[in-house]
Amino acid sequence: MQYTREAALARLIKSFETYYNVHRFDDEQIPITARCDFFEHSQKYVISRKAELWSADCEEFLYLLDIPHLTLPLYEKWRDHVREDGMGRLHVGPGHMYSFITPVFVCDHCDEDARKALKRCRIYKSFHFSLHGWMDFHTAVVDLGRSRIDANRSGHTTAKILKKVLYSQTNNRRES
Repeated sequence: MQYTREAALARLIKSFETYYNVHRFDDEQIPITARCDFFEHSQKYVISRKAELWSADCEEFLYLLDIPHLTLPLYEKWRDHVREDGMGRLHVGPGHMYSFITPVFVCDHCDEDARKALKRCRIYKSFHFSLHGWMDFHTAVVDLGRSRIDANRSGHTTAKILKKVLYSQTNNRRES
């Protein structure tokens, strides 16, 4: 099935609303359409919550970017912008396990040098020698002109989810 950027973004947002807190943006100056936040807290205690054995906080900030033609300079600019914004949202400290920052570029066409840079992107940061967790940067591109989805090594699960949401036959049959 061939999508327009608007239809693909609408389908992704609808799918992500189930698990994420979705914040939509209507600013013409920036291509960020939505930021999807996910938070998880796990803990184990004995008899009473005061006797906590351990706790772990996990979070993800996924950004949907609407860019008609993704070039290398645009990719680098918005990769850095999303990284800076996401790092400012992290809740690092005791109990923090991991955080993912994930920009998803939805475009009609993606230049090959931008695709290569995206696939080579490896951004990772540990906090206090991983005692306060770590941050991993997942990134993906949805090239609607070629019906192709690519991601960096860390984002391969993100690419699987995007393929399932946009190109799965079962999802397409449910909408018919």
